[in-house]
Amino acid sequence: MVAARPATTVTVNGEEAPISPAAPHTTVLDFLRERGLTGTKEGCAEGECGACSVLVARPGTDKPTDWVAVNACLVPVASLDGQEVVTSEGLATAGVAGAPATLHPVQEEMAVRGGSQCGYCTPGFVCSMAAEYYRPSRCAHPDPAGSGDPEHGPNGFDLHALSGNLCRCTGYRPIRDAAFAVGTPSGEDPLARRRELPPPEPVATAYTQDDSVFLRRGTLAETLRVLRERPDAVVVAGSTDWGVEVNIASRRANCVVAVDRLPELRELRVASDHVEIGAGLTLTEIERRLDGEVPLLAELFPQFASRLIRNSATLGGNLGTGSPIGDSPPVLLALEASVVLADADGEREVPLSDYFTGYRQSVRRPGELIRAVRVPLPLAPVAAFHKIAKRRFDDISSVAVAFALDIEGGIVRKARIGLGGVAATPLRALAAEAALEGEPWTTGTVEAAARVLRAQGTPMDDHRASAGYRAAMLGQSLLKLHARTTEAVSS
Repeated sequence: MVAARPATTVTVNGEEAPISPAAPHTTVLDFLRERGLTGTKEGCAEGECGACSVLVARPGTDKPTDWVAVNACLVPVASLDGQEVVTSEGLATAGVAGAPATLHPVQEEMAVRGGSQCGYCTPGFVCSMAAEYYRPSRCAHPDPAGSGDPEHGPNGFDLHALSGNLCRCTGYRPIRDAAFAVGTPSGEDPLARRRELPPPEPVATAYTQDDSVFLRRGTLAETLRVLRERPDAVVVAGSTDWGVEVNIASRRANCVVAVDRLPELRELRVASDHVEIGAGLTLTEIERRLDGEVPLLAELFPQFASRLIRNSATLGGNLGTGSPIGDSPPVLLALEASVVLADADGEREVPLSDYFTGYRQSVRRPGELIRAVRVPLPLAPVAAFHKIAKRRFDDISSVAVAFALDIEGGIVRKARIGLGGVAATPLRALAAEAALEGEPWTTGTVEAAARVLRAQGTPMDDHRASAGYRAAMLGQSLLKLHARTTEAVSS
């Protein structure tokens, strides 16, 4: 990483654009629209509708670079200093000598199959579809035609790539048809060729405007020194939480410190006795790099918000906000994970069960940040994550329950149950765990433990669910897990 530059720029559709005079809190969405790139739309300003989707060049999993779709309404443009962005306008090939422009294959399929009506959401769909179009593993390992999987096309297109994009007039069938009709990128496709080269290196950034500053330092040590000097600083990674605060609550900060590109926060190591996951890795990067190695996390990822959010959100951010309805804490509690906290004086490891101290409060001290999450090995062989919400995907949990059980010879040797949405903090269901451990994995044991589990926490009534419903879902989740494991054994 090079030293901070006097001018901050971002490459948009192949052309370098100065970020100044945008304020440090200005989103990529507003920056693009002010430059006349109005294909990027504002719908919800919360990262839920996908109308603002754009492509960003990021470190790849299967190739040096991946084209990743993100919510432009949440990302501060200053965080893309030195980076590359492609909008819906940049996907088409410009005409030569007065010839008309050529639509991108994704745009072409959306047009000929009627995937657009009013058109407001279409550019966001197109960018999310383009990210999936350029996903190397889709091209290399397409699903066979006629597989019977309604969420994967014969071309390998994963419809979950569009889970963060909403349309209210066209209907999803023609959009699905367009997604399943796209082929593979040609050898002359400039964005496909771009994947073979490394992404832009992160640059140290010190961008000041209107008495506010956006900082990105080159190393963790430098960043921790800044946090010691500026205890008022807001730390951001994917900005999926802070971006909502900026847009909806008009929150502003005198100092924002970005940690998403710090090398020390982007490591993933599998050791003999634990898995260490860097707090700055996005959920998509973790999902693809682990590739199912931690089955409970593999169950979590598809249910965590949307692909657009997972392309930016991090475990460090999800734990750092301390939200009692975050989806990752129940899973990590069931996995008996710990967090590695770092400050300018060194590091300490804290079990996640001791991390949360109150509503959005934790043991993390001023100047500390989460460097990594550690999951001990070996893993419990029986695991499940149950998310109860009003929508199947892209929704906030009413209740989240994670189970990790070690059942040997029909006896529950060890039980770990993580809960979210039923108290001021995520918590372990200690009483229900005790009701299971040492007991046979039978209907009688499970029904008795389910009654105990219903009484765990202090659920409340709100617009998502009543306290009674939340309590009932806790018990029902354990009964569901027992039924599933019984069916697996009998089959």
